[in-house]
Amino acid sequence: MHLPTPEQSAAAEAFPTGSHLVIQAGAGTGKTTTLAMLARTARRQGRSGRYIAFNRAVARHAARTFPAEVACGTAHALAYTAVGRRYQARMNAPRQAGWRTGAALGIDEDMTMRAGARKVTHKALSYTVLRTVTRFCQSADRDIGPHHVPPLRGAESEPLHAQLTELVLPYARKAWADLQHPDRGVVRFEHDHYLKMWALREPVIPADFLLLDEAQDTNPVVEQVLTAQRDHAQLVLVGDSAQAIYGWRGARDVMTGFDGGQLSLSRSFRFGPALAAEANRWLTIVGAPIRLTGSPLLHTELRAVRAPEAILCRTNVGAMVEVIRQLEADRRVALAGGGEALSALARAAHDLEAGRRTGHPELMLFETWGELREYAECDPAGRDLLPLVEVVDEHGTEALLRALDQLSPEDSADVTVSTVHRAKGREWASVRIADDFTGPDDLDEAGEDGAPLPGPIDIDEARLAYVAVTRARSLLDIGGLSWINSHPAGDPLPHPHSAEGNPVEHAPERTASATKRGVRDR
Repeated sequence: MHLPTPEQSAAAEAFPTGSHLVIQAGAGTGKTTTLAMLARTARRQGRSGRYIAFNRAVARHAARTFPAEVACGTAHALAYTAVGRRYQARMNAPRQAGWRTGAALGIDEDMTMRAGARKVTHKALSYTVLRTVTRFCQSADRDIGPHHVPPLRGAESEPLHAQLTELVLPYARKAWADLQHPDRGVVRFEHDHYLKMWALREPVIPADFLLLDEAQDTNPVVEQVLTAQRDHAQLVLVGDSAQAIYGWRGARDVMTGFDGGQLSLSRSFRFGPALAAEANRWLTIVGAPIRLTGSPLLHTELRAVRAPEAILCRTNVGAMVEVIRQLEADRRVALAGGGEALSALARAAHDLEAGRRTGHPELMLFETWGELREYAECDPAGRDLLPLVEVVDEHGTEALLRALDQLSPEDSADVTVSTVHRAKGREWASVRIADDFTGPDDLDEAGEDGAPLPGPIDIDEARLAYVAVTRARSLLDIGGLSWINSHPAGDPLPHPHSAEGNPVEHAPERTASATKRGVRDR
């Protein structure tokens, strides 16, 4: 326990006024503690409210901290109580391949289309129909439209997407109509379906106040429901805009531009001043509204770490490479979230190597491994698949699958390998950043010394970097992010000592790679 910081006290004083608030809470700044303070203040006022968490695990943790007057749950839990329970029988239906669902909707085996050089099979069409419904359910729209149809890997151009949309939309609307029946239907009922149905009813949430956690990663459908409550309930949006890393799956930072009082939490209780200085480099790049102050009671070093507790990767493929490396070093390896996603990717690559098409959504338009390699090497849209091609060509898919079979549980592992997306909200004593984080491409122009000038840093990549470096408590090896030390935007410290007066040892600087992204964590 500690005395409230001035920022926490300011939040506790602003909350009883009933005004809408935005609290920018940096990494490790005592967000949950602060929200519990607000909840206890509300209890003294005789007000009751709700805390809406990103997932059930966070909600359960909050329930142990907050007073009983604050109900802790997720948006899905609210929607289930109001709508979802009527569809329980359909949610228990057995899983089946997407193409079987497509067949039940009328997409038969002979239904294919040419998308440039690619052949879109009935399986790819079925997947696209179901994905279209999911994207609609995550949106704030009332009807399914062309913008909900996802682009297919290998057929991303606008004319090809328009052709795909014309074929897919009628079946997507048919699938949504099928989902309206509580007791029967061919489409497997998912949690996002009843969430959307609930939102379309324009619900009123009975509460004096609503605390929305992780507000920087809010789906538009949840944002729509929440903002509709502001006439009768006090809204408090809590999160860290610099950690908005789920935009690629439709999430939006609802804190930016929200009409409410602006507060912040910037004193980190997770790490010391040296790491706060490193985090602030990235916060500056993304234009975040806060800068962090490390705890003077904590000693955090930035230096090379030979055997870290965690290795954080940019991509699934990067995680696969690190798993192999750590197993070869005779370390017991855990993979955050399990190895199912990586195994599915490796099996899909194995099918293509064997000359078989795969149903994996990232690779299903390619007929052979050579076709995928050409796409990854030559098509700008496929550059993020190049790491997959390289790791498969180097190790082979069978070696990858054997490695994934050797994974250990986290509680008995020597090291945990994780993508940054799965590491969000977690922390370890020592962290190394994997080398699949690469700097921006060089510009065509050169500097005064004749060397190519580095290009601008992608803001989404900088947000990922910020999340990655702030997972460490005691030791951070910036590894694959060391390119920032030679980038103009990095503004490295002029003195070779950290903010705590200790030498800062950075990993060797790396040249910018042409491969900037890899297969996302999904």
